[in-house]
Amino acid sequence: MAYDQNNIFAKILRGEAPYIEVYEDDATLAFMDVMPQAEGHTLVIPRAAAESLFDLRRDDYAALARTTQHVAAAVKKAIGSPGLMIAQLNGTEAGQTVFHIHNHIIPRWNGIDMKLHSRELADMKVLEEQAERIRAAL
Repeated sequence: MAYDQNNIFAKILRGEAPYIEVYEDDATLAFMDVMPQAEGHTLVIPRAAAESLFDLRRDDYAALARTTQHVAAAVKKAIGSPGLMIAQLNGTEAGQTVFHIHNHIIPRWNGIDMKLHSRELADMKVLEEQAERIRAAL
């Protein structure tokens, strides 16, 4: 499948769709997931147009990994979770719903189930408050 320039993350990168920013640099962007599976659920994407891991240049993947590690530490501190799950899905069969490679940073606690993926829009005011806490922890 060819990269779709009209996917929501491509639109975010072009400034054509709203998002709640957590972090950005020349190669990556991190923002709040609007359908979070847990409090503090954050997404990290490369600026490079790539559908999956297999389409991404190694330098861009390295930048994605560096930003994920940097932002994940801030998410953990800001949200206060004892654990974090980093998820990266490739292909419909793996559960990928937006076909621009991205990492999910999902805070985890024992005994607390995650919400289902891509099911319920969050309150944007709540997400902005979480983003403020994460930005302060960077």
